[in-house]
Amino acid sequence: MRDVVIAGGGPVGLFLATELALGGASVLVLERDEEATSAWKALPLGLRGLSAGSAETFYRRGLLDAVLSASHADPAKVGAAPGLTEAPDPHDVSHFAGMSLDAADIDVASLPWRLPSPAMEGFMTSLEAVTSILTERAAELGVHLLRGTPVTALAQHADHVTVTAGGHDHQARYLVGCDGGRSTVRSLAGFDFVGTDPLFTGYAAQVTFADPDQLPLGFHLTDNGMYLRTPFPGHVGMMDFDGGSFDRSQPLTREHLQEVLRRITSTDVTLSEVRLASSFTDRAMQTTTYRNGRVLLAGDAAHIHSPLGGQGLNLGIGDAVNLGWKLAATARGTAPEGLLDTYTSERHSVGAAVLDWSRAQVATMKPGPNAPALRKLVHELLRTTDGTTLAYRRTTGLFHRYDLGDTHPLVGSTAPDFCFEDGTRLGDLLRHGRGVLLDFGADDTLRSAAKSHQDQIVYRSGPARNALGFTAVLVRPDGVVAWAAAEDRDPSSFEQAATRWFTPAQRRP
Repeated sequence: MRDVVIAGGGPVGLFLATELALGGASVLVLERDEEATSAWKALPLGLRGLSAGSAETFYRRGLLDAVLSASHADPAKVGAAPGLTEAPDPHDVSHFAGMSLDAADIDVASLPWRLPSPAMEGFMTSLEAVTSILTERAAELGVHLLRGTPVTALAQHADHVTVTAGGHDHQARYLVGCDGGRSTVRSLAGFDFVGTDPLFTGYAAQVTFADPDQLPLGFHLTDNGMYLRTPFPGHVGMMDFDGGSFDRSQPLTREHLQEVLRRITSTDVTLSEVRLASSFTDRAMQTTTYRNGRVLLAGDAAHIHSPLGGQGLNLGIGDAVNLGWKLAATARGTAPEGLLDTYTSERHSVGAAVLDWSRAQVATMKPGPNAPALRKLVHELLRTTDGTTLAYRRTTGLFHRYDLGDTHPLVGSTAPDFCFEDGTRLGDLLRHGRGVLLDFGADDTLRSAAKSHQDQIVYRSGPARNALGFTAVLVRPDGVVAWAAAEDRDPSSFEQAATRWFTPAQRRP
């Protein structure tokens, strides 16, 4: 009897597995693919973008340097220069429907609670790079991974779940489906999956062009759709606004891809070879809840949308870091009542917002006689200071705020990377997946109050290089601020916040 079985050994499933293991849970991951590597995970088809929020999450678990190295990304372009006490201005902002935006237009003064950190910006990576790093970390933490074992059945019982995979039954207290947009777990467990139908069929392919100079690099909106060429030789993406009518169960032929590409680009471009190709749509769907009894969902199993803006992987990583510590504590019997229910209440709205952001981009891109006027207006609005700042806040992954019932704007937000005078950073203290109480005033009362949670909360006191006006801050294991104090350091308010997220040892069964 394990604590948790995870269906799906991709980045979301593996990140969740590491979070659970940090929380002391025993974990089995069931992955349907027999091989760890494939051309679909490697560059260029495995190309993905990690947002600043995801970079921050990897940093807080001590994995950022390894992911940067595997991704061949420059740490100097991702993090702030050493020695800074004020955060540098952002230098990157996502596009909207292929329309580029300028980070210089961001209203930096309106961005709250920023401090310099090794994770300030997003960067490009691949599924292969992220998966390899997480596979190594999962093994180090004792996670058991079985490949070639797709889930075929499940049954919920009063105190556990039985999962059938690879011809064997596996029992666990909880099951989490991280098995992608066509999730078997979602279907078997009876989750409602609702949303909107597609407007386009998209294609990603690695081809050989007979005449590559006909199609310039970059993102191109046309009268008939969109195409994208990246610097990787032969890598092309297309969006064909056919209402999603293409039968995706049939093989993708060179002739079909060439016909679509010619129609979208209005050229006679020729594909002499297609090495790899896949299709997708902008169908935007989400389960009505992320938990059904002892079965939970994370990543694409819980929500799907078009890849515009590259938010799918980041949304899944956010699910995993939110769920992991809560589920580990629940499975081990150390969680306060109702803790696991906060997973859906916090993450469902974030997923819904990403789906709407994706839908808005698709609607802006849809061809038609009025499309140019709409695109021009949207672009003009987004290029204003307020518009660019909105786009940055919506896509960077640093500015989600969960409603934790506290009116202070920092509570429910991701914590700034506070740094003590001795150089110790909040990110260093979060590496082991425990909560952190930062006491910048070295208050004996707070120190005493934190002792009842000492196996769940790391207490650290001392002066900070820049405390942003706070005297104490309680941070959850996922990096979210649970309590903050300025002049008022009432220990009872700390205890109230702490016992909402952590059960004191003397109160546990």
